[in-house]
Amino acid sequence: MFEGDPTATTPMTPLAPPPPPVRKGSGIPAGRLVALGLLAFALAAFSGRIDLGSLVSTAQSYVDRAAPAVQTNTSSSDTAAVAAVKDVVQRANEAQVQAYARNDPTLMRATATTSYYQELVQTNQGLQSSGAQSIALTRLEWVDVTVSGTTANAVTNETWRTTYTDGSVADSTDRNEYSLGLQAGAWKISADVQPTTQIITPGTAPSVTQPGTPASVTSSSSNWSGYAANGGAFTSVTATWTVPTVSATSSGADATWVGIGGLTSNDLLQAGTQAMVDGSGTVEYSSWIEMLPQSSRNVPLSVSAGDSVTVTITQQGGNDWLIAMKNNTTNGSYSVTVQYSSSNSSAEWVQEAPSVGRGLISLDQFGIVKFSGASAVRDGKTMSLSALGAKAITMINGQGQAIAQPSTIASDGSSFTIARTDATSSPQTGGRRRRP
Repeated sequence: MFEGDPTATTPMTPLAPPPPPVRKGSGIPAGRLVALGLLAFALAAFSGRIDLGSLVSTAQSYVDRAAPAVQTNTSSSDTAAVAAVKDVVQRANEAQVQAYARNDPTLMRATATTSYYQELVQTNQGLQSSGAQSIALTRLEWVDVTVSGTTANAVTNETWRTTYTDGSVADSTDRNEYSLGLQAGAWKISADVQPTTQIITPGTAPSVTQPGTPASVTSSSSNWSGYAANGGAFTSVTATWTVPTVSATSSGADATWVGIGGLTSNDLLQAGTQAMVDGSGTVEYSSWIEMLPQSSRNVPLSVSAGDSVTVTITQQGGNDWLIAMKNNTTNGSYSVTVQYSSSNSSAEWVQEAPSVGRGLISLDQFGIVKFSGASAVRDGKTMSLSALGAKAITMINGQGQAIAQPSTIASDGSSFTIARTDATSSPQTGGRRRRP
């Protein structure tokens, strides 16, 4: 199915070019999604997390049929059941295309459980907010189908095409792992996990000006740039950054945050700030929190360009987490204790190109964002980025060019910068999550 991050998608692996965070069915916060939608409206076409700049204005038709499936590697001897499962998956994909084209989500009910149907509705809403004119499944490849009594699993490789209202087109290919169950004698999809995303190989490096030495490109993502650490149990993460002054010359968005989990797992608890630029040259700054797979939401902490902001996420015990945010410039603060089941598997310090559904918003011209005091508690010990062995992540575009490049870690072990290059960032599909 065509689904959204958070992300939605599977976090990346630090040692090899990883996909961005998958935010399934959300990508943009509920509150941020609404704000973006409004901004987009002002743009002549709109946005998801933002429409981004005149991301939208002309339309193209969609393809509503999948390409012929290739041979299936089935692990079940019940050929009738396997055929029934494949039929449901194919009909579900066709239903999503038709539901999007007709703006009628009820067309997706017949092949999905109630909870999964709600996810699909949110996904299509996010796609609409991102400026997608149409979606189409252009290729479906069967990998495996297994049936065991009243449950089944199906694995596919699917290529989806998104056509935006400005005429631009983006393709993404992902592995889909479906879970199905029998309800009243009919198979229905209960979940669809996309553990991998299409990886782009870095290409030529555009020019970039920033303090410090750019980090080498050992790990790349379509929507993350910064540092991530794993290996051990992480119970706290913190950093201070200066909210970047975003250029209003072109539409786009950026989100700066720290998080726990999400690098090698589907859970991700994060908090940070965001800038959104609409087509009229208006820049809106906000602060937010997100707990995947839930949508992110804005919080009442005012931030502006140039403000120093500190964000700390700390496990209090069990599933209790304290999120504390402070605007050091205005002395404003916000804190909340949330319930969240985390894998505690990683910590991140990231500048992100926000996403809506599976669509990534264009990264705005944020210039440079500087992180300081970046550290995390791993296995009960507070450690700096250097001590954690955190790995750099470079954000790249569809041509493999770096669009957001982190510097090497400074001599204090906890400071670095992320600079926007002069490479073009265009709306695309295939992002992981969050966010993104």
